[in-house]
Amino acid sequence: MRILLSNDDGYFAPGLIALHDVLSRIADVTVVAPERDKSGASNSLTLDRPLSLRRAPSGFYFVDGTPTDCVHMAVTGMVDFVPDMVVSGINSSSNMGDDTIYSGTVAAATEGFLLGLPSIAMSLAGHESKHYETAAWVAAELVQRFARAPFGEPVLLNVNVPDVPQGELQGFEVTRLGKRHKAEPVVKAKNPRGETVYWIGAAGAVADAGPGTDFHAIHNKRVSVTPLQMDLTNYQQMKTAANWLGS
Repeated sequence: MRILLSNDDGYFAPGLIALHDVLSRIADVTVVAPERDKSGASNSLTLDRPLSLRRAPSGFYFVDGTPTDCVHMAVTGMVDFVPDMVVSGINSSSNMGDDTIYSGTVAAATEGFLLGLPSIAMSLAGHESKHYETAAWVAAELVQRFARAPFGEPVLLNVNVPDVPQGELQGFEVTRLGKRHKAEPVVKAKNPRGETVYWIGAAGAVADAGPGTDFHAIHNKRVSVTPLQMDLTNYQQMKTAANWLGS
C-alpha cells in the first residue's frame, strides 16, 4: 500500500514524524508537507507564484506553500505513482465542529479526496499534545482496515483522538460535527514600532456537544470518526431561494 502523508504543522512537526514512524511499518510512505506551520490555511492553493520543492535529511519533501499545495502537487505529477490513500496529521490539537472549515490538516485530506483518493485527517484532541503515539496507533488501525476492507466509495474521514495513553481509549465512535459559539474578540497589541496590530481571537466555547457529536466522543475518551462531504449546497433552502427570486 502506498500512502501520501502531509500536514499543516510543517515537515518537522512531531505529529507527522510519529505518524510516519508507525505507518512506514505497514506501508510505503511518502511525505510531502509544508516547510513551515500553515495552521488555519484551509483549502487555499498558491496561484500567484511558483512553488519550491526540497528534501530534508529525513527524506521528507517540503513545499513553500499550503497543505493543499502539497497534496495537489504530489498527486498531480510530483511523485511517479498514484497513492492508494492520503493521510494528514497528526495535528497538534483537535479539529472538531467548525474548526474543520479552517483546518489545514483537514484541507490536505480534502484535496486527496477531491482528487479521488480515500483520505484521513488525524488530530490529537488536547492542549498538551502528549500522546502522539496513541493517534499514530489509531491511524495504523484505520489504514489496515482500509487495506483489508476497502470502503467501497469515496471517503473523507475526520478523526480526532483523545490525548491519553492508548490503554485509556474507550473505543471508536462514528460522529457528526458539533458546533462552537461565536469566536472570542480580536486581541489588540502594539508592535515594536508602536503600531496597533491584531491577533485573531481564540475559538469560541462549545455550543453543540451532545451525544453523537465529535466533542462528546472526545470528552468520553472515544476516538471520533466523522465522514465529511464537500457538497455545500443547502438543499432545504433551494425552494425558499427560488420563491425569493420569483417574488
